[in-house]
Amino acid sequence: MSARLIRIAAVYLAIGVTMGIAMGITHQFALAPVHAHVNLLGWASLAIMGIVYHVYPAASATRLARVHFWIHNIALPVFMVGLGLALTGHEAAMPVAIAGALTVAIGILVFVVNIFMTIRPVDAKATLAQAVRAGA
Repeated sequence: MSARLIRIAAVYLAIGVTMGIAMGITHQFALAPVHAHVNLLGWASLAIMGIVYHVYPAASATRLARVHFWIHNIALPVFMVGLGLALTGHEAAMPVAIAGALTVAIGILVFVVNIFMTIRPVDAKATLAQAVRAGA
């Protein structure tokens, strides 16, 4: 699960960087909110979640991890397309953007529930101590 999330995050990084460069070259910034959400919900969030799942493999082995993965990765493109259309004058697409955003939020809540159910404070301390020892 961690490798999948990190690989998809890298795709979102490429999309976000490409959007940023294109907006800068053309001086057309109408899609700046899409660019920001691609980078935050696609690149940053998915990469961090992938790292969390790598550090805590028990969390990545759950049904909740799979549910989170699919909800997030189906809803985020829907959200981005809907938002992009709404920002470029297609007001009828706003319900699509809202539905996508709410579904992404549900996916993130599934991730949070998974983390709270599988990672205990003792596990976190032990993992941190192992990481410190490995780096020393």
